[in-house]
Amino acid sequence: MSSDLFTPFTINEFTFKNRLGVAPMTRMSAGDASIPRQDVLDFLVTRAKNGAGLVYTEAIVTDYESAQGYPGQARILNQDQVDAWHRVTDDIRSHGAVSILQAFHCGRMAYEGVNPANRIIAPSPIAPKQDNPMTGKPYDLPKEMTRFDMDHVINGFVETARGAMAAGFDGFEIHCAHGYLHNQFLSAYSNKRSDDYGGSMENRFRFIHETIQAVRPEIPMDRLLVVRVSNWGIADMDVSLFKDAEEWKEMIARFSDEPIDAISVSTYDYSEKAFGTDQTMAALTREATELPVMICGKIHDRESAEAALKDADLVLSGKSMLLNPDWVADVESGNPSKLYSSDEAGVAYTDKPLP
Repeated sequence: MSSDLFTPFTINEFTFKNRLGVAPMTRMSAGDASIPRQDVLDFLVTRAKNGAGLVYTEAIVTDYESAQGYPGQARILNQDQVDAWHRVTDDIRSHGAVSILQAFHCGRMAYEGVNPANRIIAPSPIAPKQDNPMTGKPYDLPKEMTRFDMDHVINGFVETARGAMAAGFDGFEIHCAHGYLHNQFLSAYSNKRSDDYGGSMENRFRFIHETIQAVRPEIPMDRLLVVRVSNWGIADMDVSLFKDAEEWKEMIARFSDEPIDAISVSTYDYSEKAFGTDQTMAALTREATELPVMICGKIHDRESAEAALKDADLVLSGKSMLLNPDWVADVESGNPSKLYSSDEAGVAYTDKPLP
């Protein structure tokens, strides 16, 4: 069966063999060495072997001070970590797939004692409204970031980008979605600053601009620099992080002026209409940028993947890629593929080996 899903797509030096990718999924499998379990690393290679054109890592935290938000998160800041990931990128490449490392700072999503320096920082001293599902208690009140904090965080992204390039990744993604630190700056919901980093979208975007400008020199022009964005966060999930479609498009236009290669849009559901309009989030994004667009959110079978591709260039799947090793083949053949629940995906956070 022919499909645009299985046609190549090129961004800069990289040609993706198809339009299907493994979405980045945060895990908590790393031990004291901040290196994921072997079966978690093997999972990425297996998905490349089984046909995925693009393979993302789980989100990698960017420093040893304040970036970590959950136990067992991975880093790529020393030679042992670089060596562990280099074996993965070599194997992914041997199967004809492209690899991208996603990097993030959790900001106010951390809690007391989870990161080495026991510091919780954010654009503003505002905690999420909901309780922390990891502790069953309210989130801790973060400290408002100083200029020193901002510079330190940016340096963590620079060092992580260096590690990613040393490990042979084809690309590097700055995670600006899901209510983590860079998203906290972008959204007026979590950013109440009165200085040059708060208020207007121009100001709220400034810290992201500084991060991109610092990271880009570490990413050779023959590799990819990507950003991920969303209108939802993992806490206070019912809150729209941007007020309307125009604000969203203004943000996307600002990203388009940066030296990045693609924008990845994360949604609950790729087909939902956004901000009360008759357009999906991918369609709104496409209107505001000429950059390649990736999309994820309830893409679970051939029909949903083809529909999602109408307003995007690459489609990413998380739960389906996680729980069905043969998902790409099933999409290609048109086999029925179920829509997995978040509870079913909980296997990613257990000691059970990934399929």
